[in-house]
Amino acid sequence: MISRIYSAQANLLTAHIISVETDIARGLYQFSVVGLPDKAVEEARDRVSAAIKNSGLGSPKQKNQKVVVSLAPAELKKEGPSFDLPIALSYLSASGEISFNPNGKLFVGELSLSGGVRPVRGVLPIAREAAKRGFQELYVPEENAEEAALIGDELSVFAVKDLNALIKHLSQKEKGNKLSASPKTEIRYKESDSGVGFEDIRGQAFAKGGLAIAAAGGHNVGMYGPPGTGKTMLARAFAGILPPLSEEEIFEVTSIHSVAGLSDGELVTAAPFRAPHHTSSYVSLVGGGAIPRPGEITLAHRGVLFLDEFPEFDKRVIESLRQPLEDGKISVARAKGSATFPARITLVAAMNPCPCGFYESPKIRCVCRPQDILKYKRKLSGPIVDRIDLWLPVETVDYGELSEKKKSGEGSAKIRERVMIARERQRERFAGAGKKIKLNGEMSARDLVSIVDLAPRVKKIFETGATRLNLSARGFHKMIKLARTIADLNESDEVEESHALAAFQYRPRAK
Repeated sequence: MISRIYSAQANLLTAHIISVETDIARGLYQFSVVGLPDKAVEEARDRVSAAIKNSGLGSPKQKNQKVVVSLAPAELKKEGPSFDLPIALSYLSASGEISFNPNGKLFVGELSLSGGVRPVRGVLPIAREAAKRGFQELYVPEENAEEAALIGDELSVFAVKDLNALIKHLSQKEKGNKLSASPKTEIRYKESDSGVGFEDIRGQAFAKGGLAIAAAGGHNVGMYGPPGTGKTMLARAFAGILPPLSEEEIFEVTSIHSVAGLSDGELVTAAPFRAPHHTSSYVSLVGGGAIPRPGEITLAHRGVLFLDEFPEFDKRVIESLRQPLEDGKISVARAKGSATFPARITLVAAMNPCPCGFYESPKIRCVCRPQDILKYKRKLSGPIVDRIDLWLPVETVDYGELSEKKKSGEGSAKIRERVMIARERQRERFAGAGKKIKLNGEMSARDLVSIVDLAPRVKKIFETGATRLNLSARGFHKMIKLARTIADLNESDEVEESHALAAFQYRPRAK
């Protein structure tokens, strides 16, 4: 007898439906799993056997039979322990120990030796794919139920505690043991707690203003200045002025973090903030491996990627930022497969002006040799510098200002309100133009022509400024995007001369 149960495997923002088929024939005991399984899937036979035995049913190892479990499609690499539950059900159905209609039902979950069901990764993209493919019921571990129930009315989600409870539910022999569908998960937004607000940072008014513009329009930022002037604090405070994620963005980001095993079954409602160390490897940031997996750049999708000591990162890591900063995605090709990961990030890079950090400092003498300073600056190539919209000097603050007890400048809460208003203006403008983009920083050259209408006098300012600064075409377009964001923060429908002039204050420059 052959039985067929349906499961799925997550692949970042998407999932593949997997058919779990089991055939049982007479003969000496053998239990094999075919269909390109990895080591974790192959080991399922032992976990499944023990779970079935400890759930009060006949263990496969106690019978003279040949069991073949096929995971289809066979050409797709199967990874992880999420197939334990469907393999167990498929075996029990093929052996005649249970009987139920598997149509419209999808199962995922890892089994413990006692028969308990453990949480797995990537449940949200699996739930979305199940609803898309017409499944009516999804059975997941208890810890994953809240995440899967985001789909709501499109799919009935059942939380499974152990194999025994699931068997009683499916067999329908005892009505009192029926599982209840989980209610639709309501999104509960959590405040982003960065531990520091703009009001806690003394001075640095120019840098704070620049970061507000970056948050409003999704622009990339480079901060430079001597050590200890507050670059890291500014970057962490920057995460606190970003608006909460929209519902679609919550689905995206939670799916990515779920596949990476970072969500712990909770929804990601605040923009992610990733700050990898400058000694991190190329693969850990970009993604990759024999089977391509996302790296830190993708984990920062719809949020902030903070790279402190930017020039100290590996040259390959820095250059790999070209594609995500330009296209909002990153492509990884390896011998065993290729993948394109989403990477719509806001880069915040912090650096010193020289290796020792005190180049041109009025208080401390720089000890770097000229060739060391030149080598340090050359670590950032022209294309990378050109892709950063705002360059913000972070200067030394007077000791008297540092010792003041009163708050300094506009607080993060008020800045966040202004950022949210500016983003709403952008959303309405792009929706009215039939565009899918959400922020000014995402506009293409074609969008600039069709959406941003510049008055002749304003256009002249951009042309004159670009000529004097010898900007590239990309740099020229970035100045227009920046001015459009400044106008949105000032609640202006048109880009005025003052907005254009303000944009050139933040022109890209290497120090």
